Amino acid sequence: MVESLFDSVSVGADVAEEVTRLSWRHGSSRHGSLRHGSLRHGSLRHGDDDALPGDDVLPVLPALRELLPAGGLPRGSVVAAGRWSLLCLALAAGASAAGAWCAVAGLPQLGVVAAADAGLDLDRMLLVAEPGTSWPQVVASLLDGCELVLLRPPDRPSAQVRRRLEATVRRFGGVLVVAGEWDGAQTRLLVTRQEWTGIGAGHGRLRARRVQVVADGRGAAARSRAQWLWLPGPDGSVTVADEAGAVPGPFWSQMRSAG
Repeated sequence: MVESLFDSVSVGADVAEEVTRLSWRHGSSRHGSLRHGSLRHGSLRHGDDDALPGDDVLPVLPALRELLPAGGLPRGSVVAAGRWSLLCLALAAGASAAGAWCAVAGLPQLGVVAAADAGLDLDRMLLVAEPGTSWPQVVASLLDGCELVLLRPPDRPSAQVRRRLEATVRRFGGVLVVAGEWDGAQTRLLVTRQEWTGIGAGHGRLRARRVQVVADGRGAAARSRAQWLWLPGPDGSVTVADEAGAVPGPFWSQMRSAG
């Protein structure tokens, strides 16, 4: 049985809100052995030199590397991932599994089990479910102590707020992954098409989701890249998918921007 502990810790003298630090008393072995390519259990191991693109880049799951010019998330950058989806957690899973401190802000629906199943190391994770009206200050404080911050802003940030947070990201050398729109983001990744497998003619269970992810951005990321992924696959992993599909069974196709 897994037991979770919640400890309140301060993230900065100028921030009144407290965050929740998660740690696991039992069941840590569940995440101690990380399967290659798995979102549920991560895909990178501490000390795995092959998994780390470089000091200036945070690692990502292997299936996402071809979408990013540097093979990972460049430090000091903002990455926009469209509306909240599993893609956002997948972007954070690689760095977390490799030992990076991560924080999640503005996602009250994200629970402990969901974060663990996504491959995030709960011993190195901070949660701010409701950052409130002072969310820019909260995020700035989180960037001071975490290498990656996953944020869903409560509203569309102004240009002034964006510039201040972008400067904070550069100063501390972290990565800000935004579940939503962020004008001027260095990298954007969007799920543009998705197909669920497992549903037949009015019956069956969803087994897997195949999605097309398109990445673009500014600078080195200006050239558009596209990749079909299992997000997740039948076994819960995130892997590259053939364009024609590889899992038998009926598909339910949704050929529109899925966020």
